[in-house]
Amino acid sequence: MQETIVIGVIGSDCHAVGNKILENVFARAGFNVINLGVMVSQDEYIDAAIETNARAILVSSIYGHGEIDCIGMRDRCTERGLDGIPLFVGGNLVIGKREFKDVEVIFKGMGFDRVFGPDVDLQHVVDCLHQDIAVYNREHLAVEAAA
Repeated sequence: MQETIVIGVIGSDCHAVGNKILENVFARAGFNVINLGVMVSQDEYIDAAIETNARAILVSSIYGHGEIDCIGMRDRCTERGLDGIPLFVGGNLVIGKREFKDVEVIFKGMGFDRVFGPDVDLQHVVDCLHQDIAVYNREHLAVEAAA
């Protein structure tokens, strides 16, 4: 079964090339990719995920303001009924030079499940997606069965 994922570039970021590369990689890996393009708001990601029954949301940011643009995204997902949906974020997420482990702590503290730097091996992201979607599906089905 082809799982649906939502991708895009958050905030006022208009870097489109990497976004198209991600779309291509994820489509070739067998995902149904809903690519929202650039300059995407949190609500646009969430609306698209709800409308398409997506199994993950992947947020990109290259211009360094991801730290600001992503605040509250996990809470918004939960409020809108997407509790537990895998949230991935990647790119050049902060202004200035910081150790990646420190950046990862910031975004995991915001509720993102996976945090990737700009030089990540995209096959690793694909593998993480498969793993996290499988867990989400099991948990999602268990909740539905209990209801």
